[in-house]
Amino acid sequence: MRVLAAVVTHNRRALLGRCLDHLLAQTRPADGVVVINNASTDGTTEMLDQRGVPYITQANLGSAGGWYRSINHALEHGFDAIWLMDDDGFPAPDALAALVPALRPGIACVSSVVLKEDGQGDFVFPFPLLNPRGLPVIWGRPRKIASLEGLRALAPAGTYPFAHLFNGALVSVAAIRQVGNVNQDFFMFGDEVDFFFRLRQVGAVQSVLQAKHWHPDVGARPYTPMKVYYYLKNTLTLNRRYFDRIWLRDLLAVLAVLGRTASRNGLGHALSYPLGRRAPLFYTALWRGWRSQVGKDFHA
Repeated sequence: MRVLAAVVTHNRRALLGRCLDHLLAQTRPADGVVVINNASTDGTTEMLDQRGVPYITQANLGSAGGWYRSINHALEHGFDAIWLMDDDGFPAPDALAALVPALRPGIACVSSVVLKEDGQGDFVFPFPLLNPRGLPVIWGRPRKIASLEGLRALAPAGTYPFAHLFNGALVSVAAIRQVGNVNQDFFMFGDEVDFFFRLRQVGAVQSVLQAKHWHPDVGARPYTPMKVYYYLKNTLTLNRRYFDRIWLRDLLAVLAVLGRTASRNGLGHALSYPLGRRAPLFYTALWRGWRSQVGKDFHA
């Protein structure tokens, strides 16, 4: 199996360097590496030139545009699978060695579990409990599994039928040829969810508990207006494409984005979206989300 390792980056030179250090030190090396540089201005290209790492520079097309270009590269150069990751996380030394044998016939994608880099075994992105349709449950105690220990108890065979893509996800190129590339119109937020459900139409998508990917805790990162807009708009779009109980999930999405913004940016900032000067942005996101209008339509 020929594996292309692909990293998408934008203005994170130091973190990208750390990611590459770990990627290039795998016990099972990738057969090719490419960095998709989304118009970085912080010396990223100079660092990549110095290290001799292949890269492609393009306009800042968001994470979705980066994944799209990297997958096209894998398709054009005859790879069998592509290992996708953001620039701010990094794989454990044996991550690819654990993933490659798990990408068997009938499986479209296998992914690492994404752990906080403090080493305590907690997930950056908790895993949802799934209903009989394989969708995240709305009600339950707990609704999500927050630690690797908890997921091992739920998945003693070592795999779980859900994945947080693009943080150490190994995707079959044959599956991509069936479902198509990442939808770059999502720009940011939701492209990974859309791709997950499309891949699941042609094969299993699983997390491999033995494969670990370390990542900063993103729970305190402030939300920019652009992130609030795309998070809300794209989540409502995805609810209509793939989920059940749409209006209840819509309500939970609105509460989630406001709650997360309040915890990261402050209550006053969060309230400025439904009630203050950012209300036009907020209600435009709602309207376009309800109409499933994906696309890059906000640039601030």
